[in-house]
Amino acid sequence: MEKLVFYVLIFSMSVRAQVCPKRCMCQNLAPSLAILCTKTGLLFVPPVIDRRTVELRLTDNFITVIRRKDFANMTNLLHLTLSRNTISQIMPYTFADLKGLRALHLDNNRIISISSIHFKGLLNLRHLILSNNQLQHIASGSFDDFIGILEDLDLSYNNLVNIPWDIIGKLNNVNSLSLDHNLIDFVPEGVFTNLLKLARLDMTSNKLKKIPPDPLFLRIPVYAKSKGSPLTSLVLSFGGNPLHCNCELLWLRRLTREDDLETCASPPDLLGKYFWTIPEEEFICDPPVITRHSGKTSVMEGEEVLLKCKAIGDPDPSIHWVSPEGKVISNSSRTISYENGTLEVLITTIKDNGNFTCIASNAAGDATASVELYINPLPHFANTTNYVKHPETGPSDILISAKSSSPGSGNETNIQQDKKVVAATMTSSTALIQWYPQNIPGVHMYQIQYNSSSDNTLVYRMIPSTSKTFLIKDLVAGREYDLCVLAVYNDGITFLTVTRVIGCVRFATEQEYNQCQPIHAQFLGGTMIIIIGGIIVASVLVFIIILMIRYKVYSSHEEQQKAKVSNVYSQTNGNQSGAQTQSTSKLQEGQEGEIGNLKRCTKDYAMMVITGDSDKGSVAQLSETNTEEIPSPRRRQPQRTSIDLQNTSHPPVKDSSTEQPDSPISHQVRQKATACDWTDIKI
Repeated sequence: MEKLVFYVLIFSMSVRAQVCPKRCMCQNLAPSLAILCTKTGLLFVPPVIDRRTVELRLTDNFITVIRRKDFANMTNLLHLTLSRNTISQIMPYTFADLKGLRALHLDNNRIISISSIHFKGLLNLRHLILSNNQLQHIASGSFDDFIGILEDLDLSYNNLVNIPWDIIGKLNNVNSLSLDHNLIDFVPEGVFTNLLKLARLDMTSNKLKKIPPDPLFLRIPVYAKSKGSPLTSLVLSFGGNPLHCNCELLWLRRLTREDDLETCASPPDLLGKYFWTIPEEEFICDPPVITRHSGKTSVMEGEEVLLKCKAIGDPDPSIHWVSPEGKVISNSSRTISYENGTLEVLITTIKDNGNFTCIASNAAGDATASVELYINPLPHFANTTNYVKHPETGPSDILISAKSSSPGSGNETNIQQDKKVVAATMTSSTALIQWYPQNIPGVHMYQIQYNSSSDNTLVYRMIPSTSKTFLIKDLVAGREYDLCVLAVYNDGITFLTVTRVIGCVRFATEQEYNQCQPIHAQFLGGTMIIIIGGIIVASVLVFIIILMIRYKVYSSHEEQQKAKVSNVYSQTNGNQSGAQTQSTSKLQEGQEGEIGNLKRCTKDYAMMVITGDSDKGSVAQLSETNTEEIPSPRRRQPQRTSIDLQNTSHPPVKDSSTEQPDSPISHQVRQKATACDWTDIKI
């Protein structure tokens, strides 16, 4: 009984471990397990997959992204199919745990690029299918983990322009290579040489105009179709390319393939014809012909020059140049050779004087042409101890000048100047040079050359032929300079540009001494800005301090008033006995009597004014403030508890234009006002 329970428990555990994903079909054929999830509408890889699965098919679904956790610990998986989904993103190291995977199908998806980490960990991969995607780039090193054991690689129906040919050349074990229906326009020569096990190469429907011959194609029999071909043969397919049928493709025509599908796109007389229908004699090339090149060219030493060479032929010839020294010119910091046959020399030297050779070559032969380049050398200065002036014996292309010094003169030099060139005015940093030209016909310009006595750096300036003076700037103070003036003109015999020395001169710039310099305007401007800013800041601070002082004074005055009010409150409302209470009541009675007297005086004064003015038909109005009820002393005011009534607080309204000085009524009013003087009532 116990054994039965044990077996039932083991069986239930095994069944629970082999849970089949929803809407999927599981086939448990011991010892392998296959899960088929075809057309189930999956949006992602099911998370409940038995890790012992050997074959997993997830075709015809809507999976867009695959991650590493989707296939984690599935070390037994041998075949993974993800065809016909919408996969556009593969996360790094997605297949890192699939050490035993042999076949990976990712065709008919939306993958754009493959990086070097997408397929890391696939150490036993034999078949990789990536057809019908949108591939544009495959990184170098993407197939490193299985490059030596891969047998089948399918990259067809993509957008590949540049194939990683370094990867293709290392697929030593590949049997089938599909590169058809891409945008490939170039195949390196000899890239298939090491693919000794290659049985099928498909490159149909690309943009290839020519295909270089490969030793692999000559070692084994080549066929156009795999059907009926021997096992040791090679099936090549290059149909659908715009092939240019000339002598470069004669090797492909000579292959024994009566069922080939390659056609010619050019030349026009072979357009649309199949290879096997065209005789070998029509696969011809035209040798190059140089149609145009530069003529005799003359430039000054150090200047830039362009040498051009044009050639035609079939196929298009390549052009390279040979220098006068017999060396093939390559691209460098001084020379640039362009594909259109132009040679650019950025800085010419004396060594460039001579004939440059243009060589145009293609599969049919070579063609050459010479271009003469004449370099007009610049005068060079030599550092010697004697100043030598060479006699003028006609046109000269080379000027040699040297510094001179009198023997035994120490640091002082005996300057010998040619009177034809004079250093007229000199300062510590400038020198005005004047020259008196000779009778030289056809002068184009003058050239001034000078260098310092402390180094060999040569500086030259080109001056118009109409100028006879030149101001040299940016010189160093207290230094000697050697200067020569040359005339550039056309020789009447050879019609070449030559130079002739007019004269030379040696001069020294003045010493520069430290002098008191006036204060610069920039310094003054900055100082004034700082001073004005300081004044503004100080004014603001003084204003703030004054406000603070006034605030403190007002606050202290307010506290004193509050203290007085509190003192009055304590006297009037305090709990005092006996005499204090009586005195307070008496004070109140006296104040009430004074207020009553004040009211009567105000009323009599107002009546007198009304009576006086009524005789003239006018009524004087008494201000509301005079008739207001005088507040009781018991009322508490917020600031003060006294009422000050002055004679000038509310003066009576008078009309000076109508009042009579001797009126009896006016006299009575004045007497009444005098009798009832305003008094202060304080509480």
